[in-house]
Amino acid sequence: MIVVRDPILQPIPITALRPTQMTVGMREVNQKRDHLRTHVAKKIGKFLGGHMIPVVVGPRERHYIIDHHHLALALHKEGLEHVLVSVVANLSTLQADAFWIVLDHHAWVHPYDARARRREFEDIPRSIIDLSDDPFRSLAGELRRAGGFAKDITPFSEFLWADFLRRRMKRGQIEKDFTGALERALILAKSQDARYLPGWCGPNPP
Repeated sequence: MIVVRDPILQPIPITALRPTQMTVGMREVNQKRDHLRTHVAKKIGKFLGGHMIPVVVGPRERHYIIDHHHLALALHKEGLEHVLVSVVANLSTLQADAFWIVLDHHAWVHPYDARARRREFEDIPRSIIDLSDDPFRSLAGELRRAGGFAKDITPFSEFLWADFLRRRMKRGQIEKDFTGALERALILAKSQDARYLPGWCGPNPP
């Protein structure tokens, strides 16, 4: 494996980027769209230069996103056609089955659907435009921003929190009353049940 971490200055079509997860929080995608429209509309080139998408080059020289799925989808929905990418590793010489095993080993892939069921790698969408919505991922992202847990380097940490919340709340709660669901999530996040999760910042028992 050759780790280069060099940016590719030639723009890559957003629709050509391959996801390494199955879902996103569409509420979070829409928030990023609002940010793009409000804050960077006149400086989009500078913004894109400072927000390169990290990818792994896979078989057939395809670019697989390993982070910033929400941003990439938001950019696409806002009409942007290309992004700059930063190559984390070049695995283009591997066969497809070996490629996915390596990604799994490095925690660069999250093959879980909107019900937190692990799926086959081949079930992962081939384009970011086909990512499905997981409201619990949106709730987990908002929970972190509200101080429910700390930002952590653990891969896919928000998905771990999403699964924790999924086991204790109903999807309908989020869809009908997001604010109320967030209040409930903040209480759950401080409980001892959540202490195993990355970024937990609840009270320690005496």
